[in-house]
Amino acid sequence: PGGAGTSIVVDGMEMRNVGVTASAIQEIRINNNPYTVEYPRWSRRRIEVITKSSADAYHGTFNFLFRDYHLNARDAFATERPQEERRIFEGSLFGPVGKSKSTSFLFSAAREKEDLVAVVFAQGLQGPINENVPTPQVNTVASLRISHQLDENQALFVQYNFQDRWQNNIGVGGTTLAEAGAQSRFREDELIFNHRAVLTTKLLSQFRILVGRYWSPTNSNLAAAKLVVTDAFTGGGAQVDRLSTEFHTSITWLVTQTTRQHTLKYGFNVPDWSRRGLSDRTNQIGTLSFASLGDLSANRPFAAVLQRGDPRVVFIEKNVGGFLQDEWQLRPNLSLATGLRYDWQNNFGDGNNFAPRVAIAYAPGKSRKTVIRTGAGFFFDRSGPGPVFDILRFNGTQLRRYVLNGSQLPPDLSDSSLLAFPTSIHQLERGVQLPNTMQFSFGMERQLAKKTTLAVNYVGTRGVQQLRSRDANAPLPPGFASRPDLSVNVLREIELAGRVEANTLEVTLRGEIAPRVTGMAQYVFGRTRTDTGGVNWYPANSFSPAGEWGRADTDRRHQLNFLGTASLHHWANFGLSVSLLSGIPFNITTGRDDNRDGMVLDRPAGVTRNTGLGPGAAVIGLRSYRDF
Repeated sequence: PGGAGTSIVVDGMEMRNVGVTASAIQEIRINNNPYTVEYPRWSRRRIEVITKSSADAYHGTFNFLFRDYHLNARDAFATERPQEERRIFEGSLFGPVGKSKSTSFLFSAAREKEDLVAVVFAQGLQGPINENVPTPQVNTVASLRISHQLDENQALFVQYNFQDRWQNNIGVGGTTLAEAGAQSRFREDELIFNHRAVLTTKLLSQFRILVGRYWSPTNSNLAAAKLVVTDAFTGGGAQVDRLSTEFHTSITWLVTQTTRQHTLKYGFNVPDWSRRGLSDRTNQIGTLSFASLGDLSANRPFAAVLQRGDPRVVFIEKNVGGFLQDEWQLRPNLSLATGLRYDWQNNFGDGNNFAPRVAIAYAPGKSRKTVIRTGAGFFFDRSGPGPVFDILRFNGTQLRRYVLNGSQLPPDLSDSSLLAFPTSIHQLERGVQLPNTMQFSFGMERQLAKKTTLAVNYVGTRGVQQLRSRDANAPLPPGFASRPDLSVNVLREIELAGRVEANTLEVTLRGEIAPRVTGMAQYVFGRTRTDTGGVNWYPANSFSPAGEWGRADTDRRHQLNFLGTASLHHWANFGLSVSLLSGIPFNITTGRDDNRDGMVLDRPAGVTRNTGLGPGAAVIGLRSYRDF
């Protein structure tokens, strides 16, 4: 919640992805100060990546990974073990350009081909359906960087990143049949310019600009209506046809200035300035929902979703931020970092998004083996393009969206017959602002031995302005006979009324755990409660969204993770990873649309949100290796 996920910083600049393959990475660091104002998002898991470079010699790496189904366990739902196969080729090469000692290059590439299989276990009109369906995917990435040292105080590089990913039979598996699959493709190209200059002995400037574009079509494999039968199967066409495009720019300028005990950081960034396009051809034939196989046989759907009209929407998304931070070394064992950040996004009316942040680190005693850290800050999250696309195309005239219950369905679903029904409208609540979250933490880190530390941290999250959706024109209880405004179908109101409350305790042991054994063990106990699942989330009862307070969709009580290596002999080197995870919650629903709002979100009487508990998981990885 509140943007608390992982963020990636590559060579000092925040990126959407690493941009290089694994073999081109020199070092990875985890940032302990989530309250720095350089970045808009809060993250205690900020990954800082430093890539390889060399101007005096050539270096290269090549990796090949192969795996097939002979190493897989059986699948309890498959009649025969799925015959899967994976092949990954990955490598990098870097060094000087010709005989130059000031110009170097870095090239990395990878091709991943996975012949995966989805297992279908469903109930059809003719009985059980059990089959293995191929779901292949191919992913190709490459990057090329040219770096040049202008003089002893200036350096720059230009980098090109490429990605092309293809997948087939998306969504197939479980109760979704092969015929309801879809194909997708994602092609992205990025060009990056980065300049670093030491202006004076106390002034460092870093400037980066990224220009990129992507093209991402999704096409249903079958041109037919989608059929959703509760607790039985999903068949027909996928009805997910769409094309997303984007031309984006990202700019960051950071100045670091040192003055005695102070380190000042200030500058601005444009996280995203984009031209976004969407051609939404979903549900042109329609999606029909049935409560049972009997209703399917009788052709008696309880709800239908259809779309007609102009599917094309284009808009400009603008995100801008500025920041100032002072890191003050009050004493050799005490530091204070205070900062202020401002964020702005178009399409939202608020202009007062000032986010103060503070962090303190204190090492008491002469040995300084114990470090106490605390901090707090406000963070404004970006909405993303989704809600803006929705309010532009579902304005009641451009792309007409019909959400009908079974009694409304005409025998003929032609354009002329649908014009007799009102369409859906999506809109932002008046005065809606960017989501605002406060994070705070307190922790202690203790050096137990020369190479071993123990850390205990508490992290709290409080958010009172969280996005969610609500049907402001839902059928009125108790009879749910009709909508209040008969001229409108679903009136989706995107409102800033949700809240979130999270508390997390982390215990981490890292370093030399035993002789010749190094690694990290971490236990996390957490609890997250909220009354929203995000901007696209709807409550089961739009007239009582406050009653949705409960466990968050991602609330996981217990997590135990271990990563370690053991070098017992030059022929006995081992790596081990273990993750033990408790289950996350899920909603218990009736599978019917009793309130006739067109959404199958109804829950049994007395059952609140996310009261079901999913299974836990244990993931173990072991490897043996030898360096030559």
